[in-house]
Amino acid sequence: MTLKNKLNRLKKHVVREEHNSMKELDDHKCVDPLWNDHQSTNYSYDGQHCIIREVTYPLEYQHGLYQLGEFHSIVSLWNESDLSHPLSCKGHRANELFFFDTETTGLGGGAGNTIFLLGQAQVFPDRVVVKQHLLPKPGNEVALYQSFLQGINSKTLVTYNGKAFDWPQVKTRHTLIRESVPSLPAFGHFDLFHAARRLWKNELESVRLANVEKEILHISRENDVPGFLAPMIYFQFVKDQKPEVIMGVLKHNEIDVLSLITLYIHLSLKILKTDNEASDAEHFEIARWLEYVGDEKSAIHAYKSLMEKGSENKLEAKFALAIHHKKHKEWNEAISAWKEIIQSSRNEVIVRKSMIELAKYYEHKKRDFEQALHYSVLVYNRFKESDHISVSSQVDEIEKRMARLKRKYSPGKRK
Repeated sequence: MTLKNKLNRLKKHVVREEHNSMKELDDHKCVDPLWNDHQSTNYSYDGQHCIIREVTYPLEYQHGLYQLGEFHSIVSLWNESDLSHPLSCKGHRANELFFFDTETTGLGGGAGNTIFLLGQAQVFPDRVVVKQHLLPKPGNEVALYQSFLQGINSKTLVTYNGKAFDWPQVKTRHTLIRESVPSLPAFGHFDLFHAARRLWKNELESVRLANVEKEILHISRENDVPGFLAPMIYFQFVKDQKPEVIMGVLKHNEIDVLSLITLYIHLSLKILKTDNEASDAEHFEIARWLEYVGDEKSAIHAYKSLMEKGSENKLEAKFALAIHHKKHKEWNEAISAWKEIIQSSRNEVIVRKSMIELAKYYEHKKRDFEQALHYSVLVYNRFKESDHISVSSQVDEIEKRMARLKRKYSPGKRK
């Protein structure tokens, strides 16, 4: 073969390789024009791309129990309140809260689980904006996170189980590309899952967001894509690259972040206007929450309010207040409350707890072993009448106390 023929063959090979390379490059830029019909645009960065979808809602839009614009009044209420609470947004403007949710290829942690959708919502003075960043296929995460991070101007995340799942996943994926994208901001974080669990774990079969939407917020999802199907649908979208394949997942995520706004409004009203907005059970759980975070003054006020209005949770509130008195060595108040609870006999669990507290008080504080044994026997008999297996360990503990007290006390020999 002559040198000329060899060069011609090589030229054809080079042209073919160049054509294939250009085709791969074009594939990154080629986005189905139908995305324009779904409020979506293509975002390109560093040879990669992602899809950004943006949907605007008026403040008057009703999502469940509330209009989205009611969030502004909630932010104002928090800023006017002196209540110290984990969900307080005091010092924030409305648009500084960042309602956030992700969709991933699996539920597990680690680098093998890919986030393919970052969804966010913000409430502005005149509108609510939902913005979604979609990974069109693997190999475009730099563009995905660049598009997401470059526009963040918020102070606090609002999520549902995001402390345990969503944000750790974001951190994991970000670590893999951190040299190519901006750093993650140092957010505050309101995780509404923990709030929902505190208030409704005894009321609802499940505190999954979908169940809270239905049972608490009165949000109805029509033709919704179940979350567990999202990974399979995404994998199909990666193959087809057709907007209609993935739109159901995008809509599901859109409702998720809107529901976070509604849920934050609802929880805030329960906390800030407890007497008017909360049920007795919710009122009691909020009081316990306030005590847990160290706001004893507000917690005591809430307990006393429940007792004064004769709520169904009156005895639980009285017992909680008695434990508060015990912590502060206000023994007369504690003893009086426990004895009143025993006389009521309306709540077996609280009555037993009060008997145990009295037995401990008389044994360890007063060293009145006769009285301590009296209350130990009372609660022992109550437990023996119960058929609950869960009380067996408590019965064992009471039997040990009774045996100890019998050694310490006998008729005619006190203290």
